[in-house]
Amino acid sequence: MSSTPIADYALLSDRHSAALVSRAGSLDWLCFPRFDSPSVFARLLDEDAGHWSIHPVGDYAVTREYRERTMVLDTTFRTSRGTVVLTDALLLGRHNGDHLLGVGAPHILAREVTCVEGTAEIELEYRPRPEYGLITPLLSAVDDGVTSRGGAEWLVLTTPVALTSNDGTVRGSTTLRRGETLRFALHRSTLDETPARVWEQGQIAGWLTDTVRAWRSWSDLHQAYVGPWRDLVHHSGRVLEALSFQPSGAIVAAATTSLPEGVGGERNWDYRYSWVRDASLTMDALWVAACPDEASDFFAFLATAAPSLDTDKALQIMFGVGGEHDLTERTLPHLRGWRDSRPVRIGNDAWTQRQIDVYGELLTAAHRLADQIVDIDVDTRRFLRTCADVAAERWREPDQGIWEIRGEPRHFLYSKVMCWAAVDRAIELADVLEAGDRIDRWRQVRDEIWQTVVGEGWCESEGAFTQYFGSTALDASALMMPVVGFLPADDPRLLATIDAIEDRLTDERGLVYRYRTARGVDEHGVDGLAGTEGTFVMCTFWLAQALALSGQVERARSAFERAVACANDVGLLAEEVDPATGELLGNFPQAFSHIGLVNAAWAISQAEQGQQRT
Repeated sequence: MSSTPIADYALLSDRHSAALVSRAGSLDWLCFPRFDSPSVFARLLDEDAGHWSIHPVGDYAVTREYRERTMVLDTTFRTSRGTVVLTDALLLGRHNGDHLLGVGAPHILAREVTCVEGTAEIELEYRPRPEYGLITPLLSAVDDGVTSRGGAEWLVLTTPVALTSNDGTVRGSTTLRRGETLRFALHRSTLDETPARVWEQGQIAGWLTDTVRAWRSWSDLHQAYVGPWRDLVHHSGRVLEALSFQPSGAIVAAATTSLPEGVGGERNWDYRYSWVRDASLTMDALWVAACPDEASDFFAFLATAAPSLDTDKALQIMFGVGGEHDLTERTLPHLRGWRDSRPVRIGNDAWTQRQIDVYGELLTAAHRLADQIVDIDVDTRRFLRTCADVAAERWREPDQGIWEIRGEPRHFLYSKVMCWAAVDRAIELADVLEAGDRIDRWRQVRDEIWQTVVGEGWCESEGAFTQYFGSTALDASALMMPVVGFLPADDPRLLATIDAIEDRLTDERGLVYRYRTARGVDEHGVDGLAGTEGTFVMCTFWLAQALALSGQVERARSAFERAVACANDVGLLAEEVDPATGELLGNFPQAFSHIGLVNAAWAISQAEQGQQRT
């Protein structure tokens, strides 16, 4: 089984695909040519599913960091005899920075090893296992490289080190002295593409230089945020850019599949897709940490990928990064999973669920881009009007809710609130949507939803808004009520809900759970699944944001600091945190967590500026 801590990994991206490299210099996850493509390396999920490691022989100490304003990783290994720096990057291509980051990416992963002090013996092990470890390819030596044949992929490893081959694995070692550099590259192609090939050392160096320059040009153009935790906000903006799919503008929820929400449990999902649920929050984060162009690209993707919509057909909640609708889930029984967490899944059957909150997410995203969508086309205008109409019609129906609960449908509070947001934003956008004839109807529905939520969503015994109508269970999604403007943040009911969540829905570290999984009526809990999960990083940021909006800035800062303390040494956040050990859990890195960081930092910044003005 794979047991490397999730926090040991760093992300590489060319805005088409992603790789994870461990502190030990092992590439344990790589999908070519898209985020959701079958893996070439998947040791993350099974020790035998492929990897590519480079590190010194013997004992060493490790530090690492991303190069300034980039997602190019430097890992420094210090041994008793010398120090080497390993640089890793998924190459971006030549002259494609600014707004074109990732255009023409060559699907090459480059690794550069430089001895900066003394001498060091390094060793390399290359073990490709395409299609999630199903294929043991035929490896053949060529001049300065190794070819790999098997399945639909043609892989070529460029290596200046002589390697020996055995059972689908090649190994080698060499000694570097101060000032010496070796460069490696893994190039991927398919049978119908220009074949991958061996690259010269100078060519790889040029690609790396171009990749650093491209990331920095994007950062310089896009990242203007000045405020608390500036470096963290800018880094999160780059992470979100790294998780975006360049051809479409889609942002994946995470770079991985099946990293569990609880060690050894069944809560293992494929997050390499794009969720409508994330739309409005993503839009706000991109506005702060990137620029309106990225926000517009993401919205354009959603507006294009979503189906033609009428009152008989629900809006799909998620899509493939290319706009695909069929994300049918299946398990991979040959993979043992991270720390024996099974099943390993690819695809995600949540695409078939009904979640009526998505209409509010989409229209709130459109509202955020009101100045940019004045000239939207007729089809998009009709689509957004229909979204508002469907929300106005279906808000009374039960659904699976924001957390995609696989139990019975319920009248979730968050879903009703987001239906309110859908018609509220549609009213605001009525001129753009050419929907003047609908305003009276939408206003009537908006008022009806509001009255229903404050009446049936409030629980007197808990002194808080709860998860669904008639429930006594707290749910962190109630923290979004002030964010979307459903109630003023200083409303006594919201203040009481914030206090209840911070007091009764947190672990000993003060990190927030989404909800209590163990409060169900049977062994499967309220969400229809066995086992428990960790605290949810995004929800702790939501707490910080809600506190900031309510003027409780010091409490907001404290909550924010608790959440960012969960980041690993290179500033990456997973989905959850194990309440017993403090380890990161869930798919990684998690866009939702970084979105939460950006939006909470912005809310605190705005609250502090407001206090200074008064």
